[in-house]
Amino acid sequence: MNAIPSISDHIDEKVINKVIQDNFAALAPSYFTLTSNWFVRAYDHYKDIDKFVIIIYLINLNLIYFRQNGVKIDYDTFYKDKSIEINKINISDISKDLGVPKESIRRKVLELENEGTIKRSGKKIFIVRNTLYSARATNTLTELATILHEFNKILKKEKLVTGVYSVNEIISAMKENFSYCWYQFNKFWFIYINRWRAEIKDLEFLAIGMVVIINAVKNKDFVPKKNMRSYHESVMGSDVRGVNAMSISEITGIPRPTVVRKLKFLIDKKYLQINEKKLISFNAKDSAFITTKGMVNRNMLSLSHFIYKVFNQIRIINN
Repeated sequence: MNAIPSISDHIDEKVINKVIQDNFAALAPSYFTLTSNWFVRAYDHYKDIDKFVIIIYLINLNLIYFRQNGVKIDYDTFYKDKSIEINKINISDISKDLGVPKESIRRKVLELENEGTIKRSGKKIFIVRNTLYSARATNTLTELATILHEFNKILKKEKLVTGVYSVNEIISAMKENFSYCWYQFNKFWFIYINRWRAEIKDLEFLAIGMVVIINAVKNKDFVPKKNMRSYHESVMGSDVRGVNAMSISEITGIPRPTVVRKLKFLIDKKYLQINEKKLISFNAKDSAFITTKGMVNRNMLSLSHFIYKVFNQIRIINN
């Protein structure tokens, strides 16, 4: 660092939230891409999203340890050829933090151990090298950098900053202070997951629903309204084409019978709608509309906090 960063260059969290609220349409494609792709990748690892979430939770315990002790670890060092040591697994803590029943956590941890994904040595737990490598943050890192890049472009347009970092510059800065940036992302992501889990219980519902949403968001005929409230209203029913159960199964990797069964739940609860051709589209109604609207509002507050922490850190690193 060549000079002490200027405190006046720090972007306030309330300003960040207002920028997101006023310009949601510009961020929505990259934001929904991240959310949809993350669940597809999570399911792909173990054919069980909760198992992957447990692994991320355990890895995050190391990030918490580093943060509590002021240790800064870069990306390459973090994923270097060694296992990650966890002092012990507290089933009750994992259950409470993830909102999953204790018996489910106990069963899934045992399955992960039997599969060789994690290993015990006395009271200590080791996340083996292959597991750590498969769970590395490569794609998510790029998708997050894309969100931050789009946000940076809005800031310049609003004349709140003078320059725009490229996606590669953002990735490089996040890798340089990886332990800090990834701790902040996991903090945001666990809040996001827990909110939806409290509402729909099973994250496979969210994985399936996100495919339908991304199909609407990226529909070339969809012309979104700019701010968040108008965007949320305008995206409902905008996808007149829809997507079928087979396509959702192929994208997510979730078996078609499971997709059909879970689509029925989402349709019955009025999160999604189905037409006479059996094509599904995003058009939440009644309480489902209120729920999704409220969820987006709360998630954007959490995203604002993540951007506040990480984007300001990136500015310090790159300046």
